[in-house]
Order: sequence, then C-alpha cells, then structure tokens
Amino acid sequence: NIPVANCIVTTRPPTQLKGVVDPQRRRELLEGLYALNGDPVRGRRVLLFDDLFRSGSTMNAITNVLMGQGGAASVHTFTITRTRSNQ
Repeated sequence: NIPVANCIVTTRPPTQLKGVVDPQRRRELLEGLYALNGDPVRGRRVLLFDDLFRSGSTMNAITNVLMGQGGAASVHTFTITRTRSNQ
C-alpha cells in the first residue's frame, strides 16, 4: 500500500530537450516548467520515477519543485533507462 501522488504539472508546453547538449541551456529550458498541483508531499519522503535518464536535468527540476514549493522531506529518484550523454 504505497500512496501515489500525480502532483507535478507543466506550466507550459515543454521544449524538446533531445538535441540540447549544453547543460546550462537544458536548465534554462526547464526553468519554471514544472509546478506542484496541490500539497500532497509536505514533510513526506518522495520516490520520483522517470522512464529515461540522460543528464538529470528534468529530475533535478522536478526535485527542486518537490523540495522547495512542495516541502518534501526528501526526494529519491529511480529511472528505467539511462542513455549516453554528450557531456
């Protein structure tokens, strides 16, 4: 009985990051893209799932929202696939 909270929403249509290799540019494109829908994570430990890990930019952006705006006690991440990075 593990609770699931689908609480991350996008604030605008996302930009495709596949061809963006510059880490700073990836962070800029993700800035303000994600927001929290509700307050289900305050003080809780969160396990964040993503299907693909390339640079970690997306997970970092969402983790920042969960910890900052959401007040999560901690965020741990899990991915299914890791791709090669040009970094």
